Amino acid sequence: MSPTKQQQILVIEDDPAIRRGVLHTLRFNGYATMEAPDGTQGLQQALESEYDLLLLDLVLPGHDGLEILRRVRAQSTRVPVIILTARGDEDDRVQGLKLGADDYVVKPFSVKELMARIESVLRRSPERPAGNRIVALRGCNLDLGNRELRFDDGETGHLSERETELLSYLIGNADRAVTRDEILARVWRMNPDALETRTVDMHIARLREKLRDDPQQPRIILTLRGRGYQFNAP
Repeated sequence: MSPTKQQQILVIEDDPAIRRGVLHTLRFNGYATMEAPDGTQGLQQALESEYDLLLLDLVLPGHDGLEILRRVRAQSTRVPVIILTARGDEDDRVQGLKLGADDYVVKPFSVKELMARIESVLRRSPERPAGNRIVALRGCNLDLGNRELRFDDGETGHLSERETELLSYLIGNADRAVTRDEILARVWRMNPDALETRTVDMHIARLREKLRDDPQQPRIILTLRGRGYQFNAP
């Protein structure tokens, strides 16, 4: 999948070979690129430049990736961030997700995996410059920018920020079932062990109510027993 317009991706990675490979892959797939070889330059570019997605290594000279992520999130909660890490410790990845990373890729990674993660994050990102902010659902349209539901009968409704993030994530992954643990990690940005999965179930129930989706025979958000939830595109 190629971007519908040239989107800018900032790559902060201190390993020259990995950085060159990532930049080449991004350019080959139609993205504009920016780069920083260490945490000092990376922090400056991350805070001062305009870009559509940040690829961020965790282990960097100068400022480490988690510090950069904290500073970026203090400035903007919306720009998408994917962590690139060679660390085997799950706590580092969980910490990154808690600080607001949208996804992570563990080195060594394949080009195919990296591009799939990038495209998935950009699809569901509110910072995405291309694409329609109005999503057609069954019986209504969702205005993502205003978190407003506009029903065919003329009535309107509103979603909370968390409900919008949850629904956007399901829409962005409509081609597959999404587990409760994945939702907790990607939407709540929490270690799945830190929250009860009932948290997800309760938010799904609330979403169905607001979407007028019959919980006994849902048509918008399907429950796939033993697998999770899936958005059913109209």
